[in-house]
Amino acid sequence: MPPTALQVDVVAEGLAHPWSLGFLPDGRLLVTERAGRLRVIEPGPDGRPTLRAVPVAGLPPMLVRGQAGLFDVLVDPDFARNGRIFLSYAHGRADANHLRVASARFDGQRLSGLQPLFTSQPAKAGTQHFGGRLLWLPDGTLLLGMGDGNVERTGAQRLDTHLGKLLRIAPDGSVPADNPWRGRPGVRPEIYSLGHRNPQGAALLDGRPYVHEHGARGGDELNRIDAGANYGWPLATGGIDYTYARVTPFRRLPGLRDPLVEWTPSIAPAGMTAYDGALFPHWRGSLFVAALKERSLRRIPMAGGVPGPQEILLHERGVLRLRPATAKPMPPR
Repeated sequence: MPPTALQVDVVAEGLAHPWSLGFLPDGRLLVTERAGRLRVIEPGPDGRPTLRAVPVAGLPPMLVRGQAGLFDVLVDPDFARNGRIFLSYAHGRADANHLRVASARFDGQRLSGLQPLFTSQPAKAGTQHFGGRLLWLPDGTLLLGMGDGNVERTGAQRLDTHLGKLLRIAPDGSVPADNPWRGRPGVRPEIYSLGHRNPQGAALLDGRPYVHEHGARGGDELNRIDAGANYGWPLATGGIDYTYARVTPFRRLPGLRDPLVEWTPSIAPAGMTAYDGALFPHWRGSLFVAALKERSLRRIPMAGGVPGPQEILLHERGVLRLRPATAKPMPPR
């Protein structure tokens, strides 16, 4: 397929590591900055989108260092009635920190009624690999990505820690009754799936959750998520460590889920969204993945849960050179 011709309009500039967007019913946008600020983009005097100069007041204290800070913002489906949003952020000290999810009411200027809903356990040291992505599931529960903490990556295979997992909670912070390990002694009941390195993007397509995550040097993955499944990290991966040491001799093992897509060399996937609109019919049923290292937008057409050939978009915007990357569905066992 030839490259798609696109017109790109800049909506806002001058943001410090913008991480997530939340769309309000009246057309305003909420934007998180990893530096710990929540910003508003709204119509200016001329009707064009304008970044409000003053950040939203009332945010909770958070750890801002390295990869730690404010991550996702998620708008309640009933926001027009309850004004509620959800935030994920780093909480604690550099040597003992957590991923936290809280809800609050937003009145257009500030947050109030802040209520912590979930705090990862146990505390971890270091300011890497928090994850932090939030996603509404079709049943109204929340899916949360939790990184492995990097230096504590073996925790991704243990059920007594939240590290390296996808977690599922209700909007009030309680644990859904049908979570796969709820009620098992010694297991964190919020765990939904395990074996994840650093989940960064999540989207629903045809009612199913898809999540991508950073590998190390190579081994970035796109996965379709099922309750109770094991996605392999660090027992099996297509990547190697940043020191060029092998993380594991295995790319796949029995009982572990193979990725739908693996990117090696890494593209460093960031946000992800699914498109099912009518304006661009040839894009319907596609996942769109932002690539930090490649500085591009990748379109992944999906048919029956199977990824097709990818289209690389926007790479011409300021990139001097692209390194070719293999990005193909994994072959069957």
